[in-house]
Amino acid sequence: MRMIREILRLHYMCGFGKKKISRSLGCSRQSASNYINRARAAGLTWPLPAELDDEVCLEKFLYPKGAEIAGVGRPVSNKPQPDCNYIHQELKKKGVTLNLLWEEYKSDHPDGYQLSHFRGIYRQWRKAISLSMRQNHKAGEKAFSDFAGGTLNITNEMTGEVTPAHLFVCALGASSYTFARLFWSENSEAWCTGHSLAFAFFQGCPEIIVPDNPKPVTTKACPYEPDINPSFNQMANHFGVAIIPARVRKPKDKATVESAVGVATRWILAVLRKRTFFSLAEANKAVEELLEKLNDKPFKKLPGSRHSRYEEIDKPALRPLPVHQYEYMHVKYASVHFADYHVEYEGCWYSAPYQYRGRRIEVRATLNTVEIFLKGKRIASHPRSFNKGNRFTVPEHRPKSHREYGAWPPERMIRWATTIGPETKCLVEQILQKQQHPELGYRSCLGILRLSKPYGNDRLNAACARALAINAYSFKSVNSILKSGLDKRSLPEKPRQLTLVHENIRGPIAFHTNTLQGEQ
Repeated sequence: MRMIREILRLHYMCGFGKKKISRSLGCSRQSASNYINRARAAGLTWPLPAELDDEVCLEKFLYPKGAEIAGVGRPVSNKPQPDCNYIHQELKKKGVTLNLLWEEYKSDHPDGYQLSHFRGIYRQWRKAISLSMRQNHKAGEKAFSDFAGGTLNITNEMTGEVTPAHLFVCALGASSYTFARLFWSENSEAWCTGHSLAFAFFQGCPEIIVPDNPKPVTTKACPYEPDINPSFNQMANHFGVAIIPARVRKPKDKATVESAVGVATRWILAVLRKRTFFSLAEANKAVEELLEKLNDKPFKKLPGSRHSRYEEIDKPALRPLPVHQYEYMHVKYASVHFADYHVEYEGCWYSAPYQYRGRRIEVRATLNTVEIFLKGKRIASHPRSFNKGNRFTVPEHRPKSHREYGAWPPERMIRWATTIGPETKCLVEQILQKQQHPELGYRSCLGILRLSKPYGNDRLNAACARALAINAYSFKSVNSILKSGLDKRSLPEKPRQLTLVHENIRGPIAFHTNTLQGEQ
């Protein structure tokens, strides 16, 4: 519209003709003539009224028909205009396309626009609403992180099996200084370890990290108060950084790392796509070499490179790393088993003080230890085991009765049985000897010995004598004998063994003699 004002000024104020105006402004004579004729038809003279602005009023005077449609310096058609807001909302629905909406538009307005013009009107309208805010990041303030969509194949040298490795990318906001590392998966350990390695690479910690929002980072996504994964939160507490996850489906919240991911995909994954790697360490070595080239690559529109801007801007502003090295800690919540006061973690069982059975606790597991916390207070600590089924019990965690039972040696059982009677002692010894480990017979023996309270020592001793006679070495047998009163009956006499004497029957000594002669 500024061109139109200048054409009218030169024509009315300076008296220039169309040819001279064309030479002065570099426009065609036909355009100059068209604007002068339209101004004359609209009754405009120079100077123009002060309230006449360029975008609305002047356009209404020059193009009175259809001026309510936002155009770009050209007359608007009288054809029915598409409802761009309705089109925009319908396109969000699954399966809806611009072609379908154009067909619906044409069915309602047969004299409407054709498909290409219809699509052009919507694209022009969408540009007006698709605004991006330019974010200025302070030095050392934010680091953005995400996993690249592409993967790099690692081949097992022995089996030939191919496993994809995932590329973790972290970039500083002010300098775009980029870190990249391959991991086998995108689990919680990879996210936490990736950030710790990135901070070591940056030689400092930022104030805020802005990650994507997968489950290893946010257990429950929310635009206002997301629930952070406990393991990821523990990593952030170790480095003293705050976590502000990006909103769901809002990639512009982490535009820096989105750009870094794209660059890393082109300059790392694409470059290494044809190489064969036999280990993750070998692949990461190649990633480090390409990452150095990427950070040293000069910018096209800015002076310097990512590395030079990092040295000038971000590095002096980063906070120092913690004194203690970070160790990944998996955090989960569980309950202390009510019956045996143990907590299960990855197939192994770890004891907690029996007073806390049934309580909701927090388990923190590192590579070497498993710790149990209650409301932030550590109540138990165990060495970690990776053999499923193992049990770790601290004697102090047991109640007094359990400690006494577990601490009884076989000799104590036998001493107690001796005070009851010789048959009881013999039965207890037989039960303990028949078990592969003495502790396996503790319960049977303990049950037998406790029968002395309701039945007395004499009856129990008689019952044990009958049990020995019938080879019944169990608590159930002794208890049944006492209940049925069989201990009060006398034991049947054993039948006498008659010896056969005959001249044709040889005794054992004959075989023994023959064996000795054969050996000689």
